[in-house]
Amino acid sequence: MSIRTLIIETKWGGMSLVSLYLSVLSGMVVALQYDAATPFFSSSSLDLLAPYGQFFRSCHFYSSQLFFLFSLCHLAAVILAKADQQLRFGKWLLLLGSVPAALLLLFTGYVLRADATGEAAGVIAENITLSIPYLGAGLNSLFFSIEAEGMKRVYANHLIGLGLVWGVCCWEHLRRYRVGFGQHSLLLFATVGLSLCLAAPMEPTRLGLFHIQGPWFLLGLQELLRYIQPFWAGVIFPSTVIVALVCVGTETPGRRRSLLFMAAWLIVYLILSIIAALR
Repeated sequence: MSIRTLIIETKWGGMSLVSLYLSVLSGMVVALQYDAATPFFSSSSLDLLAPYGQFFRSCHFYSSQLFFLFSLCHLAAVILAKADQQLRFGKWLLLLGSVPAALLLLFTGYVLRADATGEAAGVIAENITLSIPYLGAGLNSLFFSIEAEGMKRVYANHLIGLGLVWGVCCWEHLRRYRVGFGQHSLLLFATVGLSLCLAAPMEPTRLGLFHIQGPWFLLGLQELLRYIQPFWAGVIFPSTVIVALVCVGTETPGRRRSLLFMAAWLIVYLILSIIAALR
């Protein structure tokens, strides 16, 4: 079986939804313990003070990672399966809106735990957002505002705002699609088993560290920030792949060029991520 056939035939959408359900259920328990006024203490104390706290925090962490990864695989499967078909451009644009929403949901989860990785992610996010001409201050106030308000704005977006955006973007797609835990019992047991055996990461805060790596999906961007200005590294560079995804919904010649560009973009980003990981 070729890689292309494997990507198309695997039920990525169902696995993504099961992981999302598990993330939401475990996230409810985590949210009961979390306090935006003392983010690092409430996150780290969850493992010690709440019954089965470490399990629920780990389950939320790993299921969220799987939800994002399976969503990307589902997107790739849709593109490959309809490589020679004209996509409905309006619905395609709406579905693409769920990609940055899912990415921000995952990203804000890292920021909220307020450990070394969370702090690094928050600083990078604010610097990039503020670098946007004219709109930067407003967007930062809408999504982050960590320096001014702590984790309150990030917590509200993670808990409600971004989830609503993702749901609106995917509603037309999801309302015709049903999936249950029983259909993906192996994935469910594997995620629960992983959560029982391996605690989710929780690094200390500042302890004289000279280099702090952000989340794994931010490593390439973090490395790129070493060479070019935040606006070009954090806004223009990621926007190019979004534009390419939008072009996938156009005519076939444009779609093929877009796919080639996306492949080149991913290779460059992978190289940057490897360099960042080895520092």
